[in-house]
Amino acid sequence: MPSFLHPALFWTLGLPTLGVVALPVLIHLINMMRHRRLEWAAMEFLLVSQKKHRTWVILKQLLLLLLRMAAVAAIVLMLAQPRLHSHVTDLLGGTRTHHFVLLDDSYSMSDRWADTDAFSQAKKVVDRIGANAVKQDRLQSFTLLRFSRAGRPQRRTEPDMIKEPVSSKFGEKLSALLWSHDRKAKLEVTQLACGPLPALQAVAKFLGGDEGEHRVLYLISDFRARQWNDPTDIRQELLQLSGDGVEIHLIDCVDRVRPNLAIVSLAAAEGLRAAGVPLVMNVAVRNFGPAPVRNVSVALSEDGHARPAVRLAEIPPGKTASESFPVQFADAGSHRITARLEADAVAADNERYCAIDVPAEAPVLLVDGDVHPRNARYLSFALAPGESVRTGLRPQIETPSYLATKPLGGFAAINLANVERLDASAVKALEKYVENGGGVAFFLGDRCDVKFFNDVLYRNGKGLFPVPLERQAELEVDRLEPAPDLEADEHYIFDRFKGKRNSYLQTVTVQRYFAVSKGWHPSAKSGVRVAAHLRNGAPLVLERSFGKGRVMAFLTTAAPTWNNWAGNPGFVVVMQDLEAYLTQRGGDESRLVGSPLALRLDAKLYRPEVQFALPEQAVSRNVPLNAVLGTDGVLMASFFDTDQSGFYEAQLVRSDNSVETRRYAVNVDPNEGDLAAIDAQRLAPRLDGVKYQFEQAKAFQTTSSELAGYNLGEAILYMLVLLLIGEQILAWSASYHPRRLTAPQAQGGAA
Repeated sequence: MPSFLHPALFWTLGLPTLGVVALPVLIHLINMMRHRRLEWAAMEFLLVSQKKHRTWVILKQLLLLLLRMAAVAAIVLMLAQPRLHSHVTDLLGGTRTHHFVLLDDSYSMSDRWADTDAFSQAKKVVDRIGANAVKQDRLQSFTLLRFSRAGRPQRRTEPDMIKEPVSSKFGEKLSALLWSHDRKAKLEVTQLACGPLPALQAVAKFLGGDEGEHRVLYLISDFRARQWNDPTDIRQELLQLSGDGVEIHLIDCVDRVRPNLAIVSLAAAEGLRAAGVPLVMNVAVRNFGPAPVRNVSVALSEDGHARPAVRLAEIPPGKTASESFPVQFADAGSHRITARLEADAVAADNERYCAIDVPAEAPVLLVDGDVHPRNARYLSFALAPGESVRTGLRPQIETPSYLATKPLGGFAAINLANVERLDASAVKALEKYVENGGGVAFFLGDRCDVKFFNDVLYRNGKGLFPVPLERQAELEVDRLEPAPDLEADEHYIFDRFKGKRNSYLQTVTVQRYFAVSKGWHPSAKSGVRVAAHLRNGAPLVLERSFGKGRVMAFLTTAAPTWNNWAGNPGFVVVMQDLEAYLTQRGGDESRLVGSPLALRLDAKLYRPEVQFALPEQAVSRNVPLNAVLGTDGVLMASFFDTDQSGFYEAQLVRSDNSVETRRYAVNVDPNEGDLAAIDAQRLAPRLDGVKYQFEQAKAFQTTSSELAGYNLGEAILYMLVLLLIGEQILAWSASYHPRRLTAPQAQGGAA
């Protein structure tokens, strides 16, 4: 028996007197009532003719009436959209229905308004689809796949349901999955920023190649502009599915776009990290709303203890504002900084975490090429003036041979002063140190060999040294237009003197320096920039990036032999900021939710047992893991269950059975907090060529007839066209058409 998408229309066919099918009969009867009897002599001849052809005329009229009734019935049936559920359906390709539900559970779906949120609306839609599928007497199957469980790196796609048979108990099972009170089993929005593309790509795999089933795809999402503004790849997947006969429903779960604030960054600024030394932190907040917001308060905590909040005066729409605040950790180790915003539409991006590793001191290596390390001593005094002044730096003076014979990884920074040349092994060790994120500073002097620096250290721009040298040069005294010998450009190590009229840098005099090769200028691709220059325009301080690290070059001495800088109070400030700049190796960079935590451990120093501690709000707090020994003698372990933001800890066991803890900050992708959305009108041209229905979650009401069987609406449309054509032909045949007279006949008749 067939069912109908709009059954109310179908039942109008069965009304005994008012049914729309009876309208042609009513019209005929009304016309009959309007006839009057008139006696007319010529009528006798017509009555005789009528009796002769009466049967054929009445048959034509009855057929015409039936055709008109059938046409009206076809129109009503077509609007009612009947679906067939008998063995005939097998011949039409609708033996069973597979419902494939793609459910967006990215954290933008936590968008809250009134007493509900987007994800709750989405789950209600899934519940309706399942409840209506249960009402069917046909074979049904159900697949439910969340965005977060599709296309995960190094983890297979895992639907919550896959081709689940729809039985009488299916509704209860689905509702238990959607609305469970068990925290471990509860289906809730995640903190991931996942789009629909991986889920769509998984559809073909799980649908299979069964051509005997009717397939209905429901993509339930909030249709944020971030994914749908330029959905080229999404459109291709939908086109493929539509071309394969899949019925596509796009269901929007939000009613409008709401303003939202997100903390987009929480990180330490440039500066030395050591116990007892002040460090500056920066926090940045983005306004994703259409209007400016004012007096935004950001609550802060340090190692679980509240500290004074920072306030942002104003954040324009679509812009980011930042504020800095100082921290100072009394003890060495890993420390936690947390920033929080007040509640708004989306909660996940209102918190951000930062883990900072702070050593007791930062060891700094000073390598002097002179037998009497005068340059290194001046540097050492500037970095550690005495016990009364704590800088967090611990300088260590060594000879150049130290570089080739000792490990360098333990030093926060390395400084080379007046070094003539280095062994190949020392150069290699230095390059590896910088490539891995270390910082090196060169101070030149009278012992430096130009050829060695150019051929080995500079190496046509491929080595550590940032610039090719030409020779030692004298800075001539300008008595006519006196100007400071040293002019600082925009750079971190000179920031403290920025804009100061009586800067200590103005009293620095330089007599001798190394000139660079004629015609040399740093290119944009070289990674080299000038940090300071002399009054004659010659570069004096340069920087370049090398691998993950930094290299600074001072083309004059550290000791007051070619200049008077070391006797200037500004020298201490610049040198300490130099070491702080060189020691920046990251280490506290934020990781995104869902990104694996990868460990590489020296098998000689660590045992393979690893214990991961998850954030406090996680369901399970501790997860054991065994590291795998690689062919290179390195223990490797990867932890993938990072779907919750917060602080993660890896507890490592060293070979001497001591325990080492490494802490990681995992944060949400703040871009997911942009709640700008695409509506049906703007989506249509972006999905040009795709056959789909776009519906709002609150208005979405599937009926049991919509979920299974073969829709006869299109077949009835073709039948209606044939009925109307036949009705016109029969109507013409049953009506009277006098023969047209030729011209001679007309004239004869006139005579």
